[in-house]
Amino acid sequence: MRITASKLKVHVQKLAAEIGERNVFRFPALDEAADYIRKEWTEQGYEVVSQSYVAKGTPCENLEITRWGESQRQQVILVGAHYDSVSGSPGADDNASGVAALLEISRCLASVSNERTVRFVAFVNEEPPFFFWQQMGSMVYARAARKRGDDIRLMMSLEMLGYYDKRPNSQHYPPLFRFFYPDCADFIAFVSNLRSRGQLRRAVAAFRSHSDFPIEHVAALSIVPGIGFSDHLSFWRQGFRALMVTDTAFYRYPYYHTPWDVPDKLDYEAFACVTEGLCEAIVALANDSVRAPSS
Repeated sequence: MRITASKLKVHVQKLAAEIGERNVFRFPALDEAADYIRKEWTEQGYEVVSQSYVAKGTPCENLEITRWGESQRQQVILVGAHYDSVSGSPGADDNASGVAALLEISRCLASVSNERTVRFVAFVNEEPPFFFWQQMGSMVYARAARKRGDDIRLMMSLEMLGYYDKRPNSQHYPPLFRFFYPDCADFIAFVSNLRSRGQLRRAVAAFRSHSDFPIEHVAALSIVPGIGFSDHLSFWRQGFRALMVTDTAFYRYPYYHTPWDVPDKLDYEAFACVTEGLCEAIVALANDSVRAPSS
């Protein structure tokens, strides 16, 4: 669907290099990042909805756009990424990469028909000190969605998508996982809790049917370190099915949560392949044109 490495790089460069560290402790930068996302979505032809709230005395906002479904508009595939960065880091992979993918997937879907509704959300305040707690942007959003009775069939969290390494032993894991998964960090991972494993299988099947980029997946207990480390956790806690798409973060990325998480550390060609596969998979899921394998 014409996802290009150059366009992804433009977004990452803007967020991580020009704007830089962006969180409530550097509010002008956080606000500038929100304005950039709003501008991109407006230019794509979407109406941008802001969900505003106050965190640590600072006005914050989740941003949302919707591509309405044609026949099953009440059923929602929600794709999200957080646009804040942790204190002390410009956040190129974490998570300008996720936002860049979000922006490019929404651009492609602006001209594609879908039976189910696809909603895109840029979440604020995923990073500490908000992670897991009530002022986490995705938690604010998921609580409101549950209260509204939104029929979210799947939430997909885009969390660090840009770093790949083909060297042996470049990939690490929680205890015991290394016996079942490759030691080269050249794949994208789909991760869910056990309750969401059916949706996980369908999402993996959709990706594989449209992309030959290496993919691994796991449905595991949420207590496994890293399994719940993004915005999908908020949706699990509200009873929704959700998964994370990730390059596995600190299990491979040596610059995680450091000042060296900068744009030139990312592999934009691989990143573009992953994003294009995700785009095609989301279209397939929104049109219910994929079925999970039986085992």
